[in-house]
Amino acid sequence: MIPSSSTTESTAALQRRIGLRSAVTLNMLEMIGVGPFITLPLVIAAAGYRLSAWAWLLGAAIAVADGLVWAELGAAFPRAGGSYAFLREIYGPEGPGNWLSFLYVWQLSFSAPLSIASGCIGLASFLAWFWPGIDRAPLSAMPALHYSSFAAAAACLLVTALLYRRLSIVTRLAWVLFTGVLAAIAGVIVSGFSGAAAHGGWHMPASPAQSVAVALGGLAQATLITTYDYWGYYNITFLGSEVREPERTIPRAILLSVLFVSAFYVTMNMAALPAVRDTAGQFAANAASKIRLQLVADIAQSAFGRMAGRLMAALIVWTAFSSVFSLLLGYSRVPYAAARDGNYFRFLAAVHPRHGIPHRSLVALGIVAAFFCFFTLAQVITMLVVTRILLQFFLQQIGVILLHIQRPELPRPFRIPLYPLPPLLAIAGFVFILLNRAQALDGLAVAAAIALSGTLIYLVRARKLRQWPFTPA
Repeated sequence: MIPSSSTTESTAALQRRIGLRSAVTLNMLEMIGVGPFITLPLVIAAAGYRLSAWAWLLGAAIAVADGLVWAELGAAFPRAGGSYAFLREIYGPEGPGNWLSFLYVWQLSFSAPLSIASGCIGLASFLAWFWPGIDRAPLSAMPALHYSSFAAAAACLLVTALLYRRLSIVTRLAWVLFTGVLAAIAGVIVSGFSGAAAHGGWHMPASPAQSVAVALGGLAQATLITTYDYWGYYNITFLGSEVREPERTIPRAILLSVLFVSAFYVTMNMAALPAVRDTAGQFAANAASKIRLQLVADIAQSAFGRMAGRLMAALIVWTAFSSVFSLLLGYSRVPYAAARDGNYFRFLAAVHPRHGIPHRSLVALGIVAAFFCFFTLAQVITMLVVTRILLQFFLQQIGVILLHIQRPELPRPFRIPLYPLPPLLAIAGFVFILLNRAQALDGLAVAAAIALSGTLIYLVRARKLRQWPFTPA
């Protein structure tokens, strides 16, 4: 139990300290987690050698279209909580916006820890490169529980402890972590192209003949994966009340982070292609979890020796840790913002009197994320992707269009270029992802359960507090 705080602590204000460079860094730290290093071979296997780069480009296009929605809303409403503040403002704080913003925070109480846990699970998986026995089960009665699960949970708690300090210290630490992220990316690129040069130069591996329908289906599956890898370009909006000149910084940070990360991903993909000698079908059939996780480290080992492989694995562990650091930093501001507005559990509204951070919200998300580390990576990503699209992205993309219709006079420091094309393209892209997703009904059932439980809790609270739809006439 976290001790209670004083009134001064609960009402303390967050300060605007984050500039453009730190904003871009925090976004990119969340975007470039362990995901691309694990999913790189999956993208190649799904789309084939010749279409794999297009999957990264299509994922970037969806990220840009949706990022423009975030940019306009983030510049217009630079507040703590990001989507929480947007939905509350769009749909009305005294009307349905009260319900939808509560529902958003409720689903975030699951999806944010799921996102954090996915990074920690990937981190622990790469530790197997150094400690092969980490995948063993310590309890014979619970074979699904591995030592790696405990390592992932420990990583969650360690990140929580590191973030429990002043934001100025956190942003300096973010730059140190970001250095390791760039080193990991550079290592994959240099290793791939160096290995290709040692075998007669870069060339595209031979691809098996495919029908148009099969090729498009593979491209769709690969784009689903790359879209997940791009998520995080909006992280800075959750820190909106702590950003300097938010009307300029937030849109620039979103677009620059997508631009930089897409360039990294496409280059990594091209560097890895010559190292993958099998056909796409054979590679997909043999891509066991261990092989997928070790591909980029194996490329480094093939090019420069075993020590290089171990160094690459260490850098990817560093990268995963950095991503979790950025995720927990941004998401911890959302329950705080909702609780401060009286639209979530008031206990989470506290700001630490010395560090100036929403410490209770931070600790709560860290503990829930540690719990989710005992699920499999596939389960975590499944629940995360579908829940986030249905209960956050769609509401926001539709909402920005409603805001243009209902409040055309609203000051908009940043306006979506070619409006309304970007939000419509983002909606189409996410529908495309949902319809082409394996076992889609399972993910939809999880999202529906979260939405239903959140709505019931909201109605009970709203009746007690006489909020919408129980507001007196």
